[in-house]
Amino acid sequence: MKWIVAFAFVLIIGSLGSALFFLVRDRGRTRNTMRALGFRVGFSIALFVFILFAQYMGWIHPTGVPLQP
Repeated sequence: MKWIVAFAFVLIIGSLGSALFFLVRDRGRTRNTMRALGFRVGFSIALFVFILFAQYMGWIHPTGVPLQP
């Protein structure tokens, strides 16, 4: 699980870097910047849904402060 989440973060950061590159190179004249930012949003939503699904399936368990009765 850690490797999947780490890989997803690398994709998100890579897409953000790609958007910055296209913004500087094209100066916003092409749709490449918006496409890269759209991929970043898509990767972020996919990661969030995957984490929710993994918790539902029991692959990961929440940790942290225990609930007080």
